[in-house]
Amino acid sequence: MTSQPTENPKKIYDFTVKDAKGNDVDLSVYKGKVLLIINVASKCGLTNSNYTELNQLYQQYKDQGLEVVAFPCNQFGDEEPGSNEEIEEFVCTRFKSEFPIFDKIEVNGDNAAPLYKFLKLGKWGFFGDDIQWNFTKFLVDRDGKVSDRYYPTTSPLSLEHDIKKLLAESHE
Repeated sequence: MTSQPTENPKKIYDFTVKDAKGNDVDLSVYKGKVLLIINVASKCGLTNSNYTELNQLYQQYKDQGLEVVAFPCNQFGDEEPGSNEEIEEFVCTRFKSEFPIFDKIEVNGDNAAPLYKFLKLGKWGFFGDDIQWNFTKFLVDRDGKVSDRYYPTTSPLSLEHDIKKLLAESHE
């Protein structure tokens, strides 16, 4: 579950989300970082390749300012049925992921998390469409603005050029 600020949000930093343990996390803690935000699932055909490549990107670029921000979601084919604890255990044990796994959320519909409503607004208008499937990716620049959106089938490693470009840019 995420909360939305009272004013119209302009940046990712305007949101507070819940971590997998239910604690509030103000996304302003990521100010100055490049974020790769993803809706994830443990039982999807895309799970192995995405987690493997997300780990590679995170290991390679975390010290330069990349943060991977993963939100479990069970809206697509019932592919993330577990509890937050089970999801965290799966990701940390099977994939040895070190990036944070947040609270399970909905990304589409009336109960979509405010953060995802914001992400889907995007910067170019055509982002208003629903999330198509697990592992839809959003790249956010160091200033907290959505830079790009990528399809579920887009390999995380194929984002490397865009990530490096954002990491090289200075922020406000």
